[in-house]
Amino acid sequence: MNKNDIQELIAKRAAQELKGRCVVNLGIGIPTLVAKFINDDNVFFHTENGLLGVSDVSEEDIDPNLVNAGKLPVGEAVGASYFNSADSFGMIRGAHVDVAILGVLQADQTGLIANWAVPGKNIMGVGGAMDLLVGAKKVIVTTTHTSKDGKSKILKECTYPITSTRSVDMIITELAVFEVMEGQLHCIELMPGVSMDEVREKTEADFISDVTVAGGNML
Repeated sequence: MNKNDIQELIAKRAAQELKGRCVVNLGIGIPTLVAKFINDDNVFFHTENGLLGVSDVSEEDIDPNLVNAGKLPVGEAVGASYFNSADSFGMIRGAHVDVAILGVLQADQTGLIANWAVPGKNIMGVGGAMDLLVGAKKVIVTTTHTSKDGKSKILKECTYPITSTRSVDMIITELAVFEVMEGQLHCIELMPGVSMDEVREKTEADFISDVTVAGGNML
């Protein structure tokens, strides 16, 4: 698969977690693709720079003043509402965001993540990630399983500065889906065509396999 196919596979799987009436914040990168796979008026997308009711926008309808927190053009759904950034962060910190979907640089086997700083490099910065980890009711990570040089991004311990002391709830990659339960990583699902051997080979972190095969046997 090429890069776009991998990202869309991950985003499509993350979209399956959005069920029922919910307010969802999408982080930069793969998370922004999740909206493409949602056709449910009960899912309301939120951006921390001050819009509830984010929607896709066609090139001919782009408003340069209407962007998300990653400065990408967005549209407004029917009934969308605007507010200032302070109110938006008040929504996050007040636990009014049901689900946050974040990209990461690294995740560890207890569910801690690093997604805001690389020592010695300038990157965009933390944005609302710290607040979302504290305030969102559920946090889902979407990421490629390995870095560009083939190293695992799911580690025993993060080597970059962590974003928060709160663990995420779920990690979705192009190889597998993990849940964090009682401080341990559980592999609950393999992506199509992926073997457990491949997941183990490309994952530095320790994890428990909860994946079953025909006959109810665990992998």
